Amino acid sequence: MLTGLLANPLYVRVRKNQFRVRSLESAKEATFDAQPPFTTARLLIGQFLAAESALKRAVKEMSKGGIFAVSPQVLIQPLEMLEGGLSEVEERALREVAMGAGASKVVVWVGRELTDAEVRDKLSGK
Repeated sequence: MLTGLLANPLYVRVRKNQFRVRSLESAKEATFDAQPPFTTARLLIGQFLAAESALKRAVKEMSKGGIFAVSPQVLIQPLEMLEGGLSEVEERALREVAMGAGASKVVVWVGRELTDAEVRDKLSGK
C-alpha cells in the first residue's frame, strides 16, 4: 500500500500535560509540554482543545515539511492515569485528539512501551 509507505509513522506517548513524540522515519524524538494544560484531576485528557492544540504543534514539528507533506500515522499510548483501564470515552478522546492533530490513521495502545518495529507492526495491523 503506497499510502502506508509514504506516511511518517509517529509514536506518541502521553503523560500529564505532555506528549513525547518519536518519528520512526527520522528517529527524532522530542517532548512537548502543553500550554495551557490538558490534564484534569480525573482525566489524562480532560481539556480536549488544549490537548489537540499541543499535539498539532508536535505533529507539525516532527513531520516532514514541504509542499507535499503526508499526514502521519500515529500510535498513541497513555502512560499515566490508567487505573482500571481506559474507558471508551478516554480511548475515543485519544483517537480524536490525534485525528484532529492531522493523523491519517490512529492506533491507541495500552501496555508496555514499544520498539519502533512493534509500532510499525501495530500501525500495519499485525
